[in-house]
Amino acid sequence: MTMAEQVDERELQSLQQYLNEYTQQAQVFTHQLQLIEEGRMEATAAIEALRDLSTTEDPRVLLQVGGGTSVRARVESPDRVLVNIGADVIVERSNAEAIEYLRDRITEMEASGKRVAETLERIRSQMNEITRRIEAGYQQARMAGQPEQITEE
Repeated sequence: MTMAEQVDERELQSLQQYLNEYTQQAQVFTHQLQLIEEGRMEATAAIEALRDLSTTEDPRVLLQVGGGTSVRARVESPDRVLVNIGADVIVERSNAEAIEYLRDRITEMEASGKRVAETLERIRSQMNEITRRIEAGYQQARMAGQPEQITEE
């Protein structure tokens, strides 16, 4: 094996390591996107529930009590909502303020999702470039291992 072949082999191994690292990063960012989307959908559903509570004469909800069981419960004050604003801090807000807070959170999640998606796209682009370089390296190695063909003119 010549020195040039050894260098190419090391480069290919290095590229494969980079590809593995980028693959792991892409998985992390994909998971983040899923969590952001779940949070956005949950906030949207909460907005709809709060709207329904404020427009219903006799507001009732299903209250999960654990073990896969729920009870029907009457909401005594549908115009007052407890909102977790982060770091386990819960504040009481009006129904309208809670809806506005959730809308703001959705906007923040959409912006975060966009940034994560852009980062994920850059990683995937780098992965494609590395994959292309690896394939070219293997193709070059195969060509180097074949005897030269003579073409007749």
